Amino acid sequence: MKQLRLLMVPVLWAAMALPAVAEKLSLAEISSYLNDLRTAQGQFTQVNEDGSISTGRILLKRPGRVRFEYDPPEAALVVADGDTVGIIDPRSNERQGFPLHRTPLKIILARNVDLTRERMVVGHASDGVTTTVRAQDPKNPEYGSIDLVFTADPVELRQWIINDANGGRTTVILGDLRRDVRLDDDKFVIPGTEKRRIDR
Repeated sequence: MKQLRLLMVPVLWAAMALPAVAEKLSLAEISSYLNDLRTAQGQFTQVNEDGSISTGRILLKRPGRVRFEYDPPEAALVVADGDTVGIIDPRSNERQGFPLHRTPLKIILARNVDLTRERMVVGHASDGVTTTVRAQDPKNPEYGSIDLVFTADPVELRQWIINDANGGRTTVILGDLRRDVRLDDDKFVIPGTEKRRIDR
């Protein structure tokens, strides 16, 4: 596995049913959508930097927590528990951990998402169908950036692209998300670590 790039995912999603024309979503609208997204689950397709494709299930519980369960033959697991992103590859028994605050994912997993903050958004464009925002940690741009792609009516997060510090790009394409679902906290415990309290 390629470190944190396994988490993330150039874009291969032209077949999605999208509105014909849509105005560019404002940063305030997008921030509001992300802040209202408390829990969700659904399927995802990941396009890796080398062009390979992975699929699986995503569980999201903001703030701070996300779980990627990869389908066989990969069968890997990636879990963010609020502090750490753990990557477990059962094929090699390899385990890696990275501080969540050093990854672009922390931007959408933050307790309070405010994309209007100075120097956080470095790109904001619309192609008439989707709105794409490129965001980064304004204090640590060296951590990389995340491109968030949204549709409107209603506002939906459709995919994100992680642009890592080494120039790699990994795309995660989301299927329809079921929102406001009950997700137990033990789904967001990194295997092999003690369960830790995560402040709500």
